[in-house]
Amino acid sequence: MILAWLLAAHIAVLGYWLGSEFVINSTYRYVSYSDRMPFPERARLMEHVMHVDQHVRYALVLQATLGTALAALYGYVPGGETVAIGAGTIGIVWLGFVEAVHRLRHAPIGRTLAAIDRASRYALMALLAAIAIGLVGGGWPMPLWLRWKLALFACVMMCGVGIRLALIAHFRTWAVMARDGPTDATNAVIRRTYVRATAILLLLWLFIAGIAVLSVAKPL
Repeated sequence: MILAWLLAAHIAVLGYWLGSEFVINSTYRYVSYSDRMPFPERARLMEHVMHVDQHVRYALVLQATLGTALAALYGYVPGGETVAIGAGTIGIVWLGFVEAVHRLRHAPIGRTLAAIDRASRYALMALLAAIAIGLVGGGWPMPLWLRWKLALFACVMMCGVGIRLALIAHFRTWAVMARDGPTDATNAVIRRTYVRATAILLLLWLFIAGIAVLSVAKPL
């Protein structure tokens, strides 16, 4: 019974993740192309985008936690219930940390917490890639479709990093707009940044679609 509930939650989180991404992209597009909207109102909506972005971070933690627990309970990785319980415990702590990073992002410790958060995601990407190609757990009874799924999950996270890098131009320009007011030039930068970030997001959605197909078909 617990396996069925965990599997249902694992599927539901994928929908939660995609829904959050759609809301973020839609609102960000509205902000980017609302040149005539008073800047304080645009800034308020942009702050809303940053709040909604938290849901993507929650989804990442939940997917990693639930996926690890399911893999352990199905016997794909060693440890069984012990690993599943450990994954759940780590997931709860991780969620708390992600929330702290968000709430304290403007505090003096904010940059340090954000750096730790990024490092943890890079470490997870490296671990997923290592498991996918067999550098870690090469002898585990893990089917090939699951290793491909982990590889795609790492690709999804890489897209997240790519979107963040694409948005550096947005935040730099946004700070200038907040200080000096919007101009045609700065608005153009914001729109170009939206297009670049969305292109990477489309690739992210493609990888998520691949994960869904592998999860259902289990072809390998």
